[in-house]
Amino acid sequence: MTTSITIAGWARGLLEGGTLADKLASPPPGAVDVVGPAEDFAEPARAPPLAMVDGADKLPKLGDLTSPAARLATLSRFAHHELMATELFAWALLKFPDAPLALRRGFVAALVEEQAHLRLYVDRLAAHGAVLGDVPLSGYFWKLVPAIRTAPDPLRAFLCAQGLTLEQANLDFTILYRDAFRLAGDFDSAAVLQRIHDDEVAHVRLARAWLVRDDDAADADRDRYEQHVPFPLSAARAKGRRFEAGARRRAGLSDAFIAYVRDARPYAAAPWSPSSPTGSAAAPESP
Repeated sequence: MTTSITIAGWARGLLEGGTLADKLASPPPGAVDVVGPAEDFAEPARAPPLAMVDGADKLPKLGDLTSPAARLATLSRFAHHELMATELFAWALLKFPDAPLALRRGFVAALVEEQAHLRLYVDRLAAHGAVLGDVPLSGYFWKLVPAIRTAPDPLRAFLCAQGLTLEQANLDFTILYRDAFRLAGDFDSAAVLQRIHDDEVAHVRLARAWLVRDDDAADADRDRYEQHVPFPLSAARAKGRRFEAGARRRAGLSDAFIAYVRDARPYAAAPWSPSSPTGSAAAPESP
């Protein structure tokens, strides 16, 4: 008798496997979502080329993308963001086995799209004669996991961190860099960024819908976000320098939440740590 691989088994394989091929493994046909005990990972397995380091170099300036080296550094950063997003959705599938089935299906769909984004960036790196890992890879996203794990409501903290902060910010960064790659003459990379922007709208919508659930108050998303976003993240990290209000409306964010993010300012500068009660919301790595 053939035993079906479960969604949890697939997610576990993405975290325990260290190679890029492991991270890009598709969910097996017919995989079933069997509720089991919650599982946690402090960090994912990574083969040496994909090992994470502390900190990150600054991204090249937008006007420097005419340089192949600058495009390589930028594409590498963005590719690694997609790899970490893939892993974090796998982590959520294991961490929250009792989440509503429809939300877990949303996590699976988002994970598969993150894998597709990663493939697109890997292909663009190959077009530049490079592979992921040629430049150091910052593990910033994974440093947020302790704050999510220890939050009063970890599931809502994850929705706020992943969907309504990191992915909401990407609504801005994808368009900002799409246009910069176009100006640099790299239209294929620009097309990748547009594709990812379009997918991120749905990811933000998913997080918003499950954060507020049955609360239909006009500003429910803003209030729930303020209540559950895990420090050191804040609304100041949920945007880029080019603010795409239209994309946020398409994602279902309320006007109150959009204005709240637009006007948000970072915490006062202080040494950053993922568990510190004080610190800066300005990211050690951006976008």
